[in-house]
Amino acid sequence: MDYFAHESAFVDTGAKVGKGTKIWHFCHVMPGADIGERCSLGQNVVVMPGTRIGNNVKIQNNVSIYQGVTLEDDVFCGPSCVFTNVMKPRSHVSRKNEYLQTRVRRGAAIGANATIVCGTTIGEYAFIGAGAVVTSDVPPFGLMVGVPAKRVGWACQCGERLQVSNGRAKCARCAWSYQEEHGKLTAVDRPGGRS
Repeated sequence: MDYFAHESAFVDTGAKVGKGTKIWHFCHVMPGADIGERCSLGQNVVVMPGTRIGNNVKIQNNVSIYQGVTLEDDVFCGPSCVFTNVMKPRSHVSRKNEYLQTRVRRGAAIGANATIVCGTTIGEYAFIGAGAVVTSDVPPFGLMVGVPAKRVGWACQCGERLQVSNGRAKCARCAWSYQEEHGKLTAVDRPGGRS
């Protein structure tokens, strides 16, 4: 086994777990789950069948990754953040054929206790504030807070809040440069950074 699973964790037959991944106390990884390399699943994480988790994903304590959720590389899920997979749940009505797809793009971060309503896409390097409720798609680099979540600014790929002036921004921490046009932010220079 080229990954670590704590003795209290259950990794079911039929689950795929990548090299260097760590699965901590009381986790349950179900058959058909696909987890990449170098991930970290904190205490009490559940990963359901039909989910896809990329490489280097950090999932903090008490998070359930439900069927229909895809987390791309380098995603961060804060403690007790919530994903849903149906819009009109009822315990007495089966909705398994109504699961909606939710995608969290590369490098995005979801704060503690945030809720991601199913059927949404969170753009690359977006930053979802603690306790926010995401009910619609989030643009790349969008900084989202509130209930329902609204964009209040932009976040750099390194997580710093960006100050946009005349449609341009440069991160003081990592020196990535950005251009804002028509309500979208695009990275235009990634010095020494990732592409």
